[in-house]
Amino acid sequence: MVGPARRAGVDLAVVHPAWWTALAPARGDLVRALEAVADDVAAGREVLPRGDRVLRALAQAPQDVRVLVVGQDPYPTPGHAVGLSFSAEPDVRPLPPTLRNLLAERDADTGLPPAATGDLTAWAGRGVLLLNRVLTVEAGRSGSHRGRGWERVTEEVVRALAARGGPLVAVLWGRDAQALRPALGGTAVVESAHPSPLSARRGFTGSRPFSAVDAALAAQGARPVDWSLPT
Repeated sequence: MVGPARRAGVDLAVVHPAWWTALAPARGDLVRALEAVADDVAAGREVLPRGDRVLRALAQAPQDVRVLVVGQDPYPTPGHAVGLSFSAEPDVRPLPPTLRNLLAERDADTGLPPAATGDLTAWAGRGVLLLNRVLTVEAGRSGSHRGRGWERVTEEVVRALAARGGPLVAVLWGRDAQALRPALGGTAVVESAHPSPLSARRGFTGSRPFSAVDAALAAQGARPVDWSLPT
């Protein structure tokens, strides 16, 4: 696996050691995904996010995860993707429309002041795993790396969390994320339409997912999430 990762420019060292046991059943799929990225790089295609951020979400220790937020694939605009689902670089202006809708719902749901940027890194430090279903994308081509093995890799992450047990709440926005529901077993789930401009008004806007997550955590005897971000 090290060879394909090196050729792809993907840093495996960022992954918390505890995840490797969970990822063992998907080892072949991970190698396949890395080989595909390596082929793209060799062909001169730009792959996002940069190599040290592809597996960044898994830097978080599994035992620290209380909330799982599943995204689709990284933002395809260079300079946006950071390896955490929905999050963007702090200097990105304007915000990606999906992220703008997500933050507007957070503001309306929680009453918190608007965030200064679209950087959601603070949530990751509070037990929120921001995991994309597919971990890479070719610049300018949304969805271009689907079916290359990443889906199996991220499914095993989800299965490991479900097997670990609570407190845990999974947030599934849109069909791609909701396809993981069978892997979650009896895990508490908050789901709705995706916050993308194409679907936000069909069930995401006004769904109050942040307070729903906190209520589900409370039902498990766990403290709520601090959803605040730098203002």
